[in-house]
Amino acid sequence: MTPTTLPRSTPSAQNVDAAGISAFVDALETTAGVEPHSIMLLRHGQVVAEGWWAPYSADRAHLLYSLSKSFTSSAVGFAVAEGLMGLDDTVLGHFPELDAEVTDPRSRSMRVRHVLAMASGHRAETLDRALAVDPVDVVRGFLLTPPDDEPGTVFAYNQPCTFAAGAIVQRVTGQSLSEYLRPRLLDPLGIGEVGWQRDESGRELGFSGLHATTHAIAALGQLYLQQGEWDGTQLLPREWVAEATRSHVSNAGESNPDWAQGYGFQFWMARHGYRGDGAYGQFAVVLPEHDVVLALTGQSLDMQAVLDAAWAHLLPVFGTDAARIGDAAADDSLATRLADLTLPGVAGPTEHDAAPVRPAAEEARVGDQHSPGTERLVSFTAADGNDQPSLSVVELRASADAATTLTLVEGDSRLVARVEAEDWVVTDGSDDGSREGVGVGDHPAATPVAASATRSADLLHVDLVFVETPHRLHLTLDEADATFTALWETQPLHAPRLAELRMPRD
Repeated sequence: MTPTTLPRSTPSAQNVDAAGISAFVDALETTAGVEPHSIMLLRHGQVVAEGWWAPYSADRAHLLYSLSKSFTSSAVGFAVAEGLMGLDDTVLGHFPELDAEVTDPRSRSMRVRHVLAMASGHRAETLDRALAVDPVDVVRGFLLTPPDDEPGTVFAYNQPCTFAAGAIVQRVTGQSLSEYLRPRLLDPLGIGEVGWQRDESGRELGFSGLHATTHAIAALGQLYLQQGEWDGTQLLPREWVAEATRSHVSNAGESNPDWAQGYGFQFWMARHGYRGDGAYGQFAVVLPEHDVVLALTGQSLDMQAVLDAAWAHLLPVFGTDAARIGDAAADDSLATRLADLTLPGVAGPTEHDAAPVRPAAEEARVGDQHSPGTERLVSFTAADGNDQPSLSVVELRASADAATTLTLVEGDSRLVARVEAEDWVVTDGSDDGSREGVGVGDHPAATPVAASATRSADLLHVDLVFVETPHRLHLTLDEADATFTALWETQPLHAPRLAELRMPRD
């Protein structure tokens, strides 16, 4: 069910032209390198447009990647307001056990405000170097990687900066980031279950790994648009919002124009407004001049193209008191369209068998011992060139009176998906793949996955969408030689096993 803590309205009631929103949706669906998963547009605090491209849905969390950073920044804001830490504290000062071995003067002088602004003094990303120094404690590895310049003087997008800020919050509060944010941010904003990936030290990552709904993204953006106020209560201090959303360091050398307008405290300044964002098209765009928040999730390689489309199609749709725009007919047309969004299924051949997903009897390699003659099991081994090297075996099981299932085997892990035809079928990924259309929390240990399949002669093409992440895996099963290939549309950045491509749940 769509969360209702954000009030709903129509575009025209909030002086917005729905036809322009529809044109933006057109652009998202047709621009190369862009794949939308959800959209939520707010004006004057009212949701005027929202939609999810099946198999994604409103109640399901989505991996936010670096948009997680803006939530971590908010946690720092609360901790600063409560006097638990200060912007001018040194990072090292919160880890006294490292004092003796961190001798570089720049590392020792690095302050909280510097890491929040990606201005640690390093000229490039340090995550790999930090992990090489200490595979368990990123803070230690980071502080033992000396900055190239004085902290505060240069910009470099640098994951350990955010990790260090989040680690300080977790140390001074004695809680994880999500636990600390629950009563201060998540509950007041009506944000339900979230999950945050942890590192080897047990800390929540801070710089990435948060799984949350599109509603959560929109609500965070609306909180910042309202300068930290929510339902008449000042949650975050106005001073914090002002500091977090102004530029603290120049990043003019960045190649894309909306990534070269300056950087705040885990927020990007943009040609219009400011935003939090994450890899592959996770966005919380705040446009104070229009009283607008735009929340997006997706699997987009060209994130600048997403913002270009927003500026081209959305900026003109916001009317003013002197110029009213929009009409009810356009509102109705947009609502109808947004209620019926779906991603294209598997890209198979133009002609295929009428029953595309079942293995032909004469091609079945293994007969199931428990149901001889009625059930077929075909096992496929990996061909060369797979994007998921740990995936060793794929099993296709079908019978006349049961669903066809695909089982992906990685070591002792087995991920099961139900497959039918081109239409998306969502299952929870559990042992029997029998749970179709499961909701959040129905099977906490399982990995929700959607499948779309089609056949061409000896080839079975299956697309698997890991619906709590941005990612799609293209599988091709060759029954002629019992091999498979597995290719990612976009590579998961944290490189987990397939069964781990889900929201963490305690």
